[in-house]
Amino acid sequence: MSIQNLDPQVVWKNFYALTQIPRPSKHEEKAVEFMYNWGKEHGLETIKDEVGNIIMRKPATPGCENMKGVILQGHIDMVPQKNADTVHDFEKDPIQTWIDGDWVRAKGTTLGADNGLGLAMAMAVMESTDIKHGPVEFLCTVDEETGMTGAMALKPGLLDGDILINLDSETEGELYIGCAGGLDASAYDTYVPAEYDKSWECWSLEVKGFKGGHSGMDIVLYRGNANKVAARILYALMNHAGVKLLDFEGGTLRNAIPREAFATVYVPTVMVDTAKSVFERITAAIKMEYAGTDPDAVFTFKPYECAEGECCGGDECKYVPDADALRYIRAVLACPDGVKRMSNEMNGLVETSNNLAMVRIGGGEFALHTLMRSSVEISKYILSQKFEAVFALAGIKATFSGGYSGWAPNPESAILTTMKKVYFDLYGKEPAVMAIHAGLECGILSGAYPHWDMVSCGPTLLSPHSPDERANIPSVAKCWEFLKAVLENIPVK
Repeated sequence: MSIQNLDPQVVWKNFYALTQIPRPSKHEEKAVEFMYNWGKEHGLETIKDEVGNIIMRKPATPGCENMKGVILQGHIDMVPQKNADTVHDFEKDPIQTWIDGDWVRAKGTTLGADNGLGLAMAMAVMESTDIKHGPVEFLCTVDEETGMTGAMALKPGLLDGDILINLDSETEGELYIGCAGGLDASAYDTYVPAEYDKSWECWSLEVKGFKGGHSGMDIVLYRGNANKVAARILYALMNHAGVKLLDFEGGTLRNAIPREAFATVYVPTVMVDTAKSVFERITAAIKMEYAGTDPDAVFTFKPYECAEGECCGGDECKYVPDADALRYIRAVLACPDGVKRMSNEMNGLVETSNNLAMVRIGGGEFALHTLMRSSVEISKYILSQKFEAVFALAGIKATFSGGYSGWAPNPESAILTTMKKVYFDLYGKEPAVMAIHAGLECGILSGAYPHWDMVSCGPTLLSPHSPDERANIPSVAKCWEFLKAVLENIPVK
């Protein structure tokens, strides 16, 4: 069965349409055009701002003109992650979906339910003819996943509403009223590649099968970071088997916990047996360490298989000098990663974390990229100092960019009170009121619209930002009924 036939069809048909349009972060042009045309085709006042954000407007249904205006908000882009053995071009190919019991998944890639399902529900509201509501606006922002540039560029005065309902949360039955701020941290260096010795053997190291996940939502699960794990293996091989590093590549996105890492090394022929023994010993320990969180982790160390026509002797075969290789790998090992502090105010909430997202070593260059998150500005600053200090000790320059503030909780929010009552009336229980260790756009949007009363909600998604991403079908139906009921109960001005 196609996902278009799932209940509620009015939501799933819109989500299916979005899966057919490439929309990876920084490459959402086709999806922006689609959303703009969709609004026009449905007779909605539709505008596109300078950066590609789309705004649609729908007037109140008869008798609801005095309700406060509501903005439904979500982001157009999706995280492009795929398994290594999956052939998929996120800039050209549609997402292939399939139904697995109560879940919708994608075949070897991220699903894009983050935030495609939020957009789909807002689209269903905008095209509806049977929902009572006051004035509704639909704000679709671009590039949320890699910098929140759409939210940052939104100008004051474009939207008229008083209440923002962000549809980018990922657990049905939870209402979010706060989120973490973020900061991009990077480190760069250069080195002079060294000539290899023809008596050495070329070997490849692969670290695969880690679960990865969302660097905000899933960081608290303490899953393995493939970059850290590969660095541990390389460090042991360098120290105990005289291995020389040619290149290292791990991770693909700042906001995704890295699942895979790859390296190429030279092994002195007389040390091959020692290198294999070291590899077996350390990977056995790592498997035990992550047996509970990453049981499918796989480690491979084997002779490098040259491609046809490939030969040694060129610049691509030069290696990283031992002193440089050691300081780079030590810096990766020392770089802050994972949960750094839990919140004192909200039980179970991560306050501060860092995701060591990407490492690239080769061709005379070293580059490392992380995403820092914290709901406390001073904690984010302290973490950035630690990051800078680690790399300064290694003689590597650290840089920072893309900082954004968090969203401070307001437990006295009027729309929160309304939504709590509506949820209880529908389902006979109180929704959980939460803050989230992820970067919602609410904090940034409040800079341009400080009067907005804001709450975030959404259906249940698991493992976003990874190919294991999946959307819970029953939760979509519940969230849709909840959203309709909320719109019918918005307070009057």
